[in-house]
Amino acid sequence: MDTPGKVIATGICGTDDHVLTGSFPKVNYPVIPGHEGAGIVESIGEGVTCMKPGDKVIPLCLPQCGECASCLKPNTNCCLKTHLLEPQNLMPDKTSRFTCQGKLVHHFLWISTFSEYTVMPDSTVVKIDDGAPLDKVCLFGCGFSTGYGAALNTAQVTPGSSCAVFGLGGVGLSVVMGCKAAGASQIIGIDINKDKFVTAKELGATECLNPLDYKKPIQEVLVEMTDHGVDYAFEVVGCLDTLTAALASCHMGCGVCVMVGVPPLGSRLSFDPMLLFTGRTLKGSFIGGWKMKDSVPQLVSSYMEGKFKPDILITHTLPFSKISEGFDLLHAGKRQGVINK
Repeated sequence: MDTPGKVIATGICGTDDHVLTGSFPKVNYPVIPGHEGAGIVESIGEGVTCMKPGDKVIPLCLPQCGECASCLKPNTNCCLKTHLLEPQNLMPDKTSRFTCQGKLVHHFLWISTFSEYTVMPDSTVVKIDDGAPLDKVCLFGCGFSTGYGAALNTAQVTPGSSCAVFGLGGVGLSVVMGCKAAGASQIIGIDINKDKFVTAKELGATECLNPLDYKKPIQEVLVEMTDHGVDYAFEVVGCLDTLTAALASCHMGCGVCVMVGVPPLGSRLSFDPMLLFTGRTLKGSFIGGWKMKDSVPQLVSSYMEGKFKPDILITHTLPFSKISEGFDLLHAGKRQGVINK
């Protein structure tokens, strides 16, 4: 059940960079990346009933088929049609809707938003508020939802708690917003790029640390300054050493560490098991724990009501012809760019 659509805007995410460097699992090349977009339905295939031509929509990098064992469980968003279980290089009928000079081009996560037009299954797209600005809400397809949900859904941050956020890119700043929304009283942002600290504090961070400013490991600094460790730590870099530091910064017996960043392909985690034996918890957060079809329209509606302002995450807006410049800005640590088609 295809849904062809015109992509109006798409964000540039670190995951897309992993695709370009060959470090994202199960991707076939040549491929059209992009997974953080927003657009307008052009037409619908046979059997599609959840939207109509002209609807504003957000493609979903995590499907919600509504039928598999995971979709029927209330406590998981890991639809069994996700790319990690069932590669989404081709459409469900095992063909591609993309060709170039007569040769097949593969899809990415079934949505491929780095294209003026794309085609996706109806399980990977959802209708949103007609008044939503597509060049802003495209971030709800991945980055903002991932970080915000990691705090609210995965960690379930409690009022008055202390939090440490390792990595202050677009997703990390969304974690900061989630921690603030949950009522955390202390939110510590950690990054080696001090240029990100002003925005982090504007969004709710109470203080920011640069690990390069300290002679001791940053986890020791955090344990000392928070009376034996933070209640919640979030790793939003995708570095295993940082993940270990985040876990070690958690309070013994009750601290929760949430893995948000995508780890390097083929990597293996190794750390002192006493960190867990002494009562800390290590959890993963997959796209913020949201059931995407159910939750993304609600998040967009909350945005329209002014409940949060992720617009600040967008630092550059570029035409599609300058997408390579967008990746250069990403590599330079300039957070989040949006490409307008």
